[in-house]
Amino acid sequence: MKIHPMWEAYPELQSELIQTIELIDSRIHLRNKSIEHALVDMLNTGGKLVRPAYTLLFSTFGEEHDPNRARAFAAAIEVLHMATLIHDDIIDDSPKRRGQHSIQSRYGKDIAVYAGDYLFTVSFKLIADYSNSMKQMQINTKGMEKILMGEIDQMHLRYNQKITIRNYLTQISGKTAQLFALSCYSGALESGQTERFARNCYYIGSHIGMAFQIKDDILDYTQTTDGFGKPVLEDVRQGIYSAPLIYAMHKKNAPFKELLEKKDQLTKKETQTIQQFVIHSGGLDEAKRLAEKYTDKALKRIDQLPDSSEKEMIRNLTLSLLDRTI
Repeated sequence: MKIHPMWEAYPELQSELIQTIELIDSRIHLRNKSIEHALVDMLNTGGKLVRPAYTLLFSTFGEEHDPNRARAFAAAIEVLHMATLIHDDIIDDSPKRRGQHSIQSRYGKDIAVYAGDYLFTVSFKLIADYSNSMKQMQINTKGMEKILMGEIDQMHLRYNQKITIRNYLTQISGKTAQLFALSCYSGALESGQTERFARNCYYIGSHIGMAFQIKDDILDYTQTTDGFGKPVLEDVRQGIYSAPLIYAMHKKNAPFKELLEKKDQLTKKETQTIQQFVIHSGGLDEAKRLAEKYTDKALKRIDQLPDSSEKEMIRNLTLSLLDRTI
């Protein structure tokens, strides 16, 4: 089984991630073999596995570290992530995911909803089978609630030109950062670490997730569809206004505000006009500074972790993840 080549620099972690994917693969069983194959294809096509990697790394800090249990929780995190991606594609009517046709575009939205729901059950069954207590189930349930609240916030703010950076940060703290926070927190806690230690890990993950999403939104204005693996500038057409655009909209006499009134009727040329103004107005630069702020917060907390090879991997992974160009 192949995974993203970025893990070749971390051979031990690469092996753990492969076993994590194999565990997920062994848990996906549906009578509808077409959907089963679609889910397995999604599992094996292009995901970077960053979230389960953090779970595995943070699980090494406690004296009760159990590799089998750590892989199970990493698998549960990745399956939860997959479920949210499927539902996200349904809401956005997205034709592509990881450079491939999305499940909703291949099989229709009804089947995609059921596929996403099925993955939620796989995630919680993994936790139930390997956890020593109900605490992990409670943690993941609460985390799922926050993720859904972030999605609801995003829907509520669609096409709203009065959206603020504070609104945006609240939205992505649930939609994206929560799953990173959950990855780090659950790994640390299940290894037997203290609640105080795990809470620091939670904030590390949250800051990483915030920077990761802001960086992703910056790339939406600088990448091509082929390079990015999903349609670029689609968020603008869907009424999802991210940091670069929000900063640009707050400039005086922003010339594209009338264009935004066209909502999903924007032409490709009009979308490119908005893109160019965002770039020339400094919106991208301000968004980059915001991402750097959260990156610095994450690195400061990482420095507080006990010295180990895993700590160095966490730091290096975070730096490479938040300095990516694709």
